[in-house]
Amino acid sequence: MNEIFIKKWKSQVKKGTLAFIVLNVLKNNEFYGYELIEKIRKHTEIEIAEGTLYPLMNRLKKENLVSSKWVEQSSGIPRKYYLLTDTGSNTLNEMREYWKNLEKSIKNIIK
Repeated sequence: MNEIFIKKWKSQVKKGTLAFIVLNVLKNNEFYGYELIEKIRKHTEIEIAEGTLYPLMNRLKKENLVSSKWVEQSSGIPRKYYLLTDTGSNTLNEMREYWKNLEKSIKNIIK
């Protein structure tokens, strides 16, 4: 087995699907950064670091797919919560449709 190739391939798959995963997590709820990381870790096999998440969130904000707001905490520092915008929701619907078709095509090939 070519472990180096597999490692690079997994990294590219993760990189290519991370925005899709984040938008799906934000579909029905708003989360602050660490909560997003924990939710992704809990429901996937993807390890994501803060150094990966926050640049992605900035890109998603620039694309108007997510917005953010600061929320004061009863103790500690304020937290930045992220939520899906209407544009983000519409984009996610398109992405989901594409994903569904891609998944079907891949399943047909690997039978």
